[in-house]
Amino acid sequence: MADTTQTTQQSQTQSSTAQHSFETDAEVLDSLRTSPAAHLGEDMARATELGGQAVGLRERSFAVQLGLRAIPGTASAEALESALGITLPGRVGEVTGDEAGLHTLWLSPDEFLTVDVSRRQRPGETLVAEAALEGLPGQAVDLSANRTILELTGVKAREVLEKSVRADLHPRAFGVGQAISTQMGPVPVILHHSAELEYRVYPRASFADFAVRWLLDGMAEFLSNG
Repeated sequence: MADTTQTTQQSQTQSSTAQHSFETDAEVLDSLRTSPAAHLGEDMARATELGGQAVGLRERSFAVQLGLRAIPGTASAEALESALGITLPGRVGEVTGDEAGLHTLWLSPDEFLTVDVSRRQRPGETLVAEAALEGLPGQAVDLSANRTILELTGVKAREVLEKSVRADLHPRAFGVGQAISTQMGPVPVILHHSAELEYRVYPRASFADFAVRWLLDGMAEFLSNG
């Protein structure tokens, strides 16, 4: 009995220590990191002010992005769904979950991107998912630094995108709650129609500067002369 109690106490101590370590790491991380489009924050804010109801642009910095690999309906998929509190999409373009919080985008039949825009990424995001996949085929990778999220809003948002996105963006073809992999000009992106007047553009971090400037240029005709 004494051994069991001691083991439990040791486990609780280790868990507490690990949690404290992650919190410390997160504090250090926040003090050091800069988002891929941070240097264009003022430009985006000014364009958004001048855009009024027509169009606005901002970066959703450091949102959680987890790359998942599993075939829906398998033990691996069920393990990931249970561990992360998600449902994997089952068809092309589908997005499941809360698009204002935790949700998952379909990328391919066995590839998904789970995103949480309600909080900032922290060290150890995939630990629970990795543990759930122990002994099973599949993968969970923290991709939060791989892409940034540019949020384009307003009644003219679709028109801005239609200038250079190589896809049919009419609501009949690309409605709210859908996501696709496409091109915006020369840049490969994931495009998510996240709300009626809101689109999220996911360029790779190395293309963030170009993507923001490209969108700002596309927004120019809809800005007031402030």
